[in-house]
Amino acid sequence: MTNNDCHCVAYTAMDTKSEERPVGSKYQLLDLPWEDVLVTHVLCYLPLRHLASLQRVSKNFRSLVQAYLANCRTFDSAQTGPRIPKEAFCSMLRDNKVLHSLSVHGCSDWITDKELLPVIGQNQLLLRVDLRGCVRLSRHALVAVSLSCPRLQHLCLAHCEWVDSLALRSLADHCADLRSLDLTACRQLRDEAVCYVVAKWPSLRSLSVAVNANITDVAVEEVAKRCRELEQLDLTGCLRVRNEAIRTVAEYCPKLQSLKVNHCHNVSESSLGVLRRRNVEIDVEPPLQRALVLLQDVSRNRLSHL
Repeated sequence: MTNNDCHCVAYTAMDTKSEERPVGSKYQLLDLPWEDVLVTHVLCYLPLRHLASLQRVSKNFRSLVQAYLANCRTFDSAQTGPRIPKEAFCSMLRDNKVLHSLSVHGCSDWITDKELLPVIGQNQLLLRVDLRGCVRLSRHALVAVSLSCPRLQHLCLAHCEWVDSLALRSLADHCADLRSLDLTACRQLRDEAVCYVVAKWPSLRSLSVAVNANITDVAVEEVAKRCRELEQLDLTGCLRVRNEAIRTVAEYCPKLQSLKVNHCHNVSESSLGVLRRRNVEIDVEPPLQRALVLLQDVSRNRLSHL
């Protein structure tokens, strides 16, 4: 949004009751009530990237945008564009203490504890936090989430290899209401850490421990026995998981809707078949279906050479 765009948002006064301006004079956007109109009914429809541009127009627009951002319940850095400057991120969240959802995936290439911890520390109402791919953070970020966000329900730590067992234990000890947890490619974690935390979260509904060769049947079976409400389980690339663990999941998780076991080479149809008959969505095709696909591919290749 350019300077011209903003100042073109004007209208002709038609209220004959107003004596402060002559009839026919033009009102600018900022003449409207900020709290009752602009913040509540206008700025909420603008993407964050437009708000970031708008606050550069003038000091008054900057103050307006800050008033709106201070009351935002959701902040997703990806909405600001391909790359939000560090200073803009800190400025936009400086006064906010009421966030319910925070995603900093769009800042993953530069955000550190220095920028994130103040935001986490002043937003104790957070229910959802997405730190996916933020490789420059440290275990202190997870400890801060644990201590500052007791109401947390959804946490994504995918590809955060700095996550260790002690920080994860802190999360389990302080955030009792967690419903979904993504630990994809958190390769420092082993069975013991997973077993400890799932004992604290019997209401967990979604869990990913994908892309971690340290995870074995021990952890998966403990997940199944402790988390009876589980609906989604991602074991993609867990090379040491076997049929025995999948059978335990089938036995103890009646509400399971989705299971991912691609690249789990020790898991076969002998255990998956039980879940298929319950209409659980599985990311690996049944053997017969795979054979048909291969035959079709072979047939196409032969026809293409005729």
